[in-house]
Amino acid sequence: MGQTITEKILDDHLVEGELTPGEEIGIEIDQVLTQDTTGTMVWLQFEALDLDEVQTELAAQYCDHQTYQFDFKNTDDHRFLRSAAGTYGAYFSRPGNGICHQVHKENFAAPGKTLLGSDSHTPTPGGLGQLAIGAGGLDIAVAMGGGPYYVEMPEVVNVHLEGELPEWATAKDIALHLLGELTVKGGVGKIFEYTGPGAENLTIPERTTITNLGTELGATSSIFATDEKTKDWLARQDREEEYVDLQPDDDAEYAETIEVDLTELEPLVAAPSMPDNVAPVSEYAGTDVEQVIVGSCTNGAYEDILPSAKMLEGREVAKQTEMIVAPGSKQASEMLAREGWTAEMMAAGVNFSEATCGACIGIGHVPASDSVSLRTFNRNFEGRSGIEDDSVFLCSPEVATAAAITGKIVDPRDLADDLGDLEAPGLEMGTKYGPGMGQSDSDIISPDEAIDDGLVKGPNIGDVPIKNGIDAEIGGEALLKMEDNITTDHIIPATADILKFRSNIEKLSEFTLSRVDDTFAQRSLDADGGVLVAGENYGQGSSREHAALCPMYLGIEAVFAQSFARIHKANLFNFGIVPLAIDAETYEQIDQGDDIHIVDDVPAGVRSGQDEFTVSVNDDWEFTAELDASEREREILAAGGKLSWVKQQHTGGDSGAAPADD
Repeated sequence: MGQTITEKILDDHLVEGELTPGEEIGIEIDQVLTQDTTGTMVWLQFEALDLDEVQTELAAQYCDHQTYQFDFKNTDDHRFLRSAAGTYGAYFSRPGNGICHQVHKENFAAPGKTLLGSDSHTPTPGGLGQLAIGAGGLDIAVAMGGGPYYVEMPEVVNVHLEGELPEWATAKDIALHLLGELTVKGGVGKIFEYTGPGAENLTIPERTTITNLGTELGATSSIFATDEKTKDWLARQDREEEYVDLQPDDDAEYAETIEVDLTELEPLVAAPSMPDNVAPVSEYAGTDVEQVIVGSCTNGAYEDILPSAKMLEGREVAKQTEMIVAPGSKQASEMLAREGWTAEMMAAGVNFSEATCGACIGIGHVPASDSVSLRTFNRNFEGRSGIEDDSVFLCSPEVATAAAITGKIVDPRDLADDLGDLEAPGLEMGTKYGPGMGQSDSDIISPDEAIDDGLVKGPNIGDVPIKNGIDAEIGGEALLKMEDNITTDHIIPATADILKFRSNIEKLSEFTLSRVDDTFAQRSLDADGGVLVAGENYGQGSSREHAALCPMYLGIEAVFAQSFARIHKANLFNFGIVPLAIDAETYEQIDQGDDIHIVDDVPAGVRSGQDEFTVSVNDDWEFTAELDASEREREILAAGGKLSWVKQQHTGGDSGAAPADD
């Protein structure tokens, strides 16, 4: 039987297990990346593991989330990250150089390689044929140290694209179409592999827009075959020698095939406040728009911004609307500036942002109250923009720019008809990319150029909390009962006032689940811990391990949920919190404040492979909860988390023994 592209790459990197969907596999990791809000903890964990040097082919540290450096805490984090990269042998991308996914794509992403990143949108380079997966920071630290990355073998789904996109429809609309059809849970446990003549018609920037947004489907990763377009794009970056031909075998078998006829697509939007709340833009035509932002890691390449520039040529942004361009990288900014487009857009009334995640996580350009913001981003979770009860739409650069011109949501096809002289800009590739092609790379410091040879820690950078195993009796008050689709933004917000404490778990934990209940952290401390209850898809969104680390610090011992998002479930294991699945009926019966205790001896049950645990509620009634875990995950859980487990493995200690704290 033939293999898919995914299976070929996994087979080449397989160190443990078999490529059977649902079975745990261990794979060798070629490249790792991390960013500033997850990176500090990654390097602190790397230090705690007593590791001396990066063992992967390449490691890259980016500073892209808190680049504005509001106070010394942000700046100290960046100085520490530079020192860690220099000490341990990683590339360092300076603040302002761009968003990790875009900069990594430009400089390091390579077909056929594996990439593990401490950011959920790490799958972006799948558009280049790289198998890239987002994970929690502790998994990154272990992989950097040379350990395999373990994941349940996903099902490989064939997304077969036919035809060509019509005028004004874009790659963003392909991704939004899939989100509308499949929902934010539709990709859980799956890798989407894009094939067919429609896929071949797409450029690399279009492909990476789609693989970036695959994260919003809950997918483990997304990937395209490589071809002449891949080779051409790598050549434009002066990296043609890294090209590898990757195609699925003619007799490859997929778990499922999804057919998409590109000729039938039209401009779409994801309405507030979930990426799968998708509808034709025409359904919202006439809605007043006060803010438009083009950019981010989804649509921040030169090729994404150029259509906006063309549409604005000879025109102005509506007086009632503010338009911001947030390039995904300094390379994109430099290309636009060298070709004169930056000046043209500024003349039209556009403001330019530093190349940063910024507004996507609620840092800068926060919308006004009771206003609509159109953004070319990947997420519009409620409150993520920095203000509660926001109204954020996701869309293509073309739809965003049409709204900027008119001050209202409008179908760009209708705007073209009204104006008469507005042509569909299409997608035009740049001619000069990268340091070998006339562009600067001054903001990337290679390991050979390292400035620091020791860690530099400011006063806000704390220690890594380590849990000493799990207790035989687990339970306590159900401190919070939550609904479906609770995101990691709900658990640990990423706004400027909170983000600066990512290196200080004691302080950061004060904000745990504050967007759900601002009394939660104090109640947890007062109760000396307890448990959480949630609906479906608990922990979707960002890979931030702090969403497990802070609850652990507060004493949370277990989470009972109808289902878990992949990365967050792994992070719960990594920090010694027991993730237990419950059915809908049980969820409905449990009330916040109930006294919940697992009847069984938990460590013994975890180690022995016990799948079902009996749980008592108020000593009045009982239910059964399921632990879906591999043998390795059970060992990690019993040890109190992955950091403890790895240290015990290194010292030869028993996985059930309590580790010595660092």
